[in-house]
Amino acid sequence: MSGLIANFPSDGIVTVNRVILKPEYTVDDLQERVAFLCENVKTYHSDTGFVGGFVALNSGQVSNEGSTIGQAVGSPLKGREALIVTFWTDFESHEKSHRSETFQPLFRRALELCENGNEEIAYEMLWSGKAYGPEEIEAARKAKAHYAHAA
Repeated sequence: MSGLIANFPSDGIVTVNRVILKPEYTVDDLQERVAFLCENVKTYHSDTGFVGGFVALNSGQVSNEGSTIGQAVGSPLKGREALIVTFWTDFESHEKSHRSETFQPLFRRALELCENGNEEIAYEMLWSGKAYGPEEIEAARKAKAHYAHAA
């Protein structure tokens, strides 16, 4: 673990929600409803297991360098698909947050937007990291050059 999410424990849980917006809703609708959810979780669960999170919107770009399923030129879900990713100390803390009376009404409002219903998967973190700084880059490249032939 390398500080990608500050204070995230090495045995923490990552939850992922995949949202596909119904045609009658906009990204602004999603942002507003998720903002209420996030504010609620931060307010009531920052001291009971919540560590952090983010929401990412499908940009429509498809990496042909990183994809092996053909050479797509764009995602049909551009601007309609979002991932809501949260970081927790443990799964039970996450579950308790969802049972909270303050969370449930906000959650139901967010679900109204979803064409695909909702399935939230919990993952165990295996690795995280952030980019090297200038000094680390130089040291890593020197080490690679020096030891690359040793193996």
